[in-house]
Order: sequence, then structure tokens, then C-alpha cells
Amino acid sequence: MNSNNSTGRDLETAATSGNGSPSCLEDFVGAWQLNRQILQSSGEAFLFKGQANFTWSDSHLLYHESGLVTAPDGRALQAERTYLWRQQASGKIDVLFDDNRYFHTFSTAEPRAEHLCGDDHYVVNYVIDHWPRWESTWQVTGPRKDYKMISLYQRA
Repeated sequence: MNSNNSTGRDLETAATSGNGSPSCLEDFVGAWQLNRQILQSSGEAFLFKGQANFTWSDSHLLYHESGLVTAPDGRALQAERTYLWRQQASGKIDVLFDDNRYFHTFSTAEPRAEHLCGDDHYVVNYVIDHWPRWESTWQVTGPRKDYKMISLYQRA
């Protein structure tokens, strides 16, 4: 852990269970195998296969994912995304876009979050019951978007 990190293990989430679920940002550090399905309301499915890495940057984690998206017609495209994860004193985790704009907040006690992007509504549920395997499921609805995105993370 970065010695400049002030979020150490003393900052636990509001309800850390005894089943080995994560209690702080340190638990996410490292490389994760990432498999994702993006299910369009039309029935089409996009598949993402790649890796997510959590690395310390001062007192927050830098989340970077990269991999290959395969479209329903078989086309494959390289994709990547970066977020910042910061732990509050309460133990909740703030997720920020890479330009420091707020995205959402979650914890093991409150694994659901929402985000409005214009008129599009994003709702995420994190499932960490089988740590260190975990997932996030996004339901996105609105005038421009209508899909469900399921991401499964396993230690690489």
C-alpha cells in the first residue's frame, strides 16, 4: 500500500460481513480478469473480455480497464476506461470519472447507486458475496440508451 495513503484498513465499510467481502480500497488492489455482457433492449449482445487494474495514486485507487469488445456482427474493437475510487471516512467508496467528476457512491452495506447523465438514468448493483469474485450490474434507461451491462471480476 502507498505510504501516502490515509485510507488504510482502519476505514471499514458500515457492514463488512464475515464472508471475506472487501472492507477497504486495499482489497481491490491488483489485476482482475474482466468479462462483460452488454445486453441491448433490441436483444443484441456485445461482449467485452479484458483486464481491470487497481493501482494506488496518492490516497485513491486508479481503476483502468482495457480489452476487446466483440459486436453482435463479429467486429472486434479495442476499448478502455479509467475511473478514480476514493474511500470516505465513513467507509463508503466514491467513484469518479478520470477527470474528477463525480459518478456514484457505494459500500458493502449499500451496494446500489444511481447516476443521471442528462435524461439517461444509470442504476448499478454491486454483488460481492463471493469475494474475491464480484460483479456489477448496470441498468441504463433513457431516451438515448437502453441496455443492461453485467461485469464479472475475478483475480487475474
